[in-house]
Amino acid sequence: MENTPYFTNDAIVFGLIALALASIFYTSGKKTGFWGKFYGVVPALLLCYLIPAIFNSVGLIDAERSQLYYVASRYLLPASLVLMTLSIDLKAIVNLGPKALIMFFTGTLGIVIGGPLAILLISAISPETVGGAGPDAIWRGLSTLAGSWIGGSANQAAMLEIYKYNPAKYGQMVLVDIVVANVWMAVLLLGIGKSKRIDNWLKADNTAIEKLKEKVSTFAEGVKRNPTLNDLMVMLGLAFGAVGIAHWGASGMSALFSDIPKGSALASFGSTFFWMITIATAIGILLSFTKAKNYEGAGASKIGSVFIYILVASIGMKMDLLSILDNPGLIAIGFVWMGIHAGLLILMAKLVKAPFFFLAVGSQANVGGAASAPVVAAEFHPSLASVGVLLAVFGYVVGTYGAILCTILMEMASAG
Repeated sequence: MENTPYFTNDAIVFGLIALALASIFYTSGKKTGFWGKFYGVVPALLLCYLIPAIFNSVGLIDAERSQLYYVASRYLLPASLVLMTLSIDLKAIVNLGPKALIMFFTGTLGIVIGGPLAILLISAISPETVGGAGPDAIWRGLSTLAGSWIGGSANQAAMLEIYKYNPAKYGQMVLVDIVVANVWMAVLLLGIGKSKRIDNWLKADNTAIEKLKEKVSTFAEGVKRNPTLNDLMVMLGLAFGAVGIAHWGASGMSALFSDIPKGSALASFGSTFFWMITIATAIGILLSFTKAKNYEGAGASKIGSVFIYILVASIGMKMDLLSILDNPGLIAIGFVWMGIHAGLLILMAKLVKAPFFFLAVGSQANVGGAASAPVVAAEFHPSLASVGVLLAVFGYVVGTYGAILCTILMEMASAG
């Protein structure tokens, strides 16, 4: 019998989330006493993520019944991308060098080899966990995780179509996806609060990142002003006008590619979400070449950050902390898999002296996609959100290719 959450009205759910966010930001603003010490250890962003997860876990709310994540990801996310890329400096992003791509592809490689290695390791302890035959074969189900963790939901659907995993058991894979990916995101958010210490350990060169942050901050200071009602209305008009264009363009573009089979490696081009994110980002970049760039001084990226934090909370809502105990065998495969992905990223970051920023964003561009990568990037600095988006969009393109390679290796590992 399905449990009914205490609050089912989305207006109440949103109010609860808004109050939680307000409480976190109010207390995190206190730099002394208990709260000063507390937030010196626990990042505010992590709480914005975990508290809604607790609400969902104890039955106060239910993410499955709520439309909050849909609204946040389809309306607020593209709006925030426009507002946070108004002041983008493309030349400065190019000057960040090749380390962003190196870490992204390392993250992809970690997912590709992590799946088969996880199967081999878990099979030594619990062979039945990685067994199954025909449509019930576990490697077929895990192929959908590979699609999700390299690209996104479109790639995940493509893998389900290609390898024909038993639909009745697909929900278990979705559970592993949500639990493992969200726990890993929480770890990354925790690491952001200690990024300077991590960078020192990695002996990372942050020069290019700091120059970009300083350049954007200097520009913002140069055009800084108290926002008027006119400023706020224009910024919201630009943001949500772009959201409308992005949705309109996404419908047209996805229809243009609708003949591409769901099981094709190019399935992402048939996804409206893929085109929505791509078009919104492109509009933001185009606006950065106009006088609209000056709205950064009126707080464009701050409004974008508000939308991002609402998105973070709605992502947290999807996490059921108690569900980790539901299927420990499959969850164990997921955690071993993600551990290999993380270990390879840390090793490469140490070798090329890449900052933690590139590690975190390179990972989320794979595992979290466009909904999570800009969130993590923006926590370092709002001007860096576009780096996460550009890498995530790239992940959608290569996602199915990488997932197919991973699945071939997982089938071999299962047979062995």
